[in-house]
Amino acid sequence: MDSSDEEYFASSSTINFLMGTGREFAIHPINRNRKRDGEFYRLYDDLREYPEKFRSFTRMDMDTFDVILSLIERKLMKNWTNCNREPILPCERLIITIRFLATGSSFTTLGFSFRMGRSTVAAIVTETCQVLWDTLQPIYMPAPTEQMFKLVADEYWQKWNFPNCIGAIDGKHIRMRCPPGSGSMYYNYKGYHSTVLQAVADANSKFLMVEIGGYGKQSDAGTFSSSDMYQLLIKGKLNVPPDALLPDNELTMKMPYVFVGDEAYPLVRHLIRPYPRNQLTTSLAYFNSRLSRARKCVECAFGIMSSKWRILLKPIETSPKLGDDIVKAICILHNVIIDHEGVSLQLEEAADYIGRRTDNVSTPPSKISTNSGRFIRDYFKGFMTRNTL
Repeated sequence: MDSSDEEYFASSSTINFLMGTGREFAIHPINRNRKRDGEFYRLYDDLREYPEKFRSFTRMDMDTFDVILSLIERKLMKNWTNCNREPILPCERLIITIRFLATGSSFTTLGFSFRMGRSTVAAIVTETCQVLWDTLQPIYMPAPTEQMFKLVADEYWQKWNFPNCIGAIDGKHIRMRCPPGSGSMYYNYKGYHSTVLQAVADANSKFLMVEIGGYGKQSDAGTFSSSDMYQLLIKGKLNVPPDALLPDNELTMKMPYVFVGDEAYPLVRHLIRPYPRNQLTTSLAYFNSRLSRARKCVECAFGIMSSKWRILLKPIETSPKLGDDIVKAICILHNVIIDHEGVSLQLEEAADYIGRRTDNVSTPPSKISTNSGRFIRDYFKGFMTRNTL
């Protein structure tokens, strides 16, 4: 196993151990001067003198980085042992993980840069991604409550003029290396292997809920119907608020709180999609435009992610389990950054990525709809027609 020690132990016991594993060095000579030549030790202190360079390197402001480090530092701290005299510090572990996510570089490439073995880099990224999610998720992406959903609905009405909306939902295919023995399970309609990230975003493009791990061959509707979110929704355990009057509405019929999605999602009681494009009237087109404005919150969230974390622009060449942990870490970092830096700067930086299509394949529309879903959509359409801005 690679170590962060600078010394190479040449004792007979060490030599015997290395001979048993077929390795020539306990620590390769290239890596012995990690504290002199490693990227972390050459750059980190200098970067902190120049905040704009620090942001370019870590994809976040220095204050945001310091908050994250303070929250996870204890869980990344390693104990001193006689075989590990100078453990890799939490700050360096976090920097290595952030550079992996920000650049998409391989473990081998990062190993050369930071002067440590490939397996050491892999272990650091694996552990740090898990710690980021486990530590930050309860703070920055807690399970939504009824009160939280009501606040989200208020923001959607104030910012995007869509009533009773508690989130925009969409799926993103995360490119991945085909897992051995998986057949066509991960092969999607776009022509590559992927796992699916299903996410719900609030009016500020922060994630309210994420679920990662759906098979690439599934449609968005199939991913939704097999998700934990859907199971909680149909069982009444998702904390969706009770039906309420639409804002500024003289009518007395209460309507449910809804998620908004694209044509790939089913039309059901708590999920609204646009009207089909081949049968649009003026009022239907106006409703679609209002829904599209609200739905762009989740598209913007995906655009910000892809712009900031370039590993999403290439296949993730790890096991599916680690791939899922990587995406979860990115999602929680996304929320932390927006909470501490606001969404405006993130949107400005990601302008070239928001709404960009990486292929020419249209999302297959869902044919699933219910009578209640159609009635609710028609009611929302009538409300918007009467309240045209």
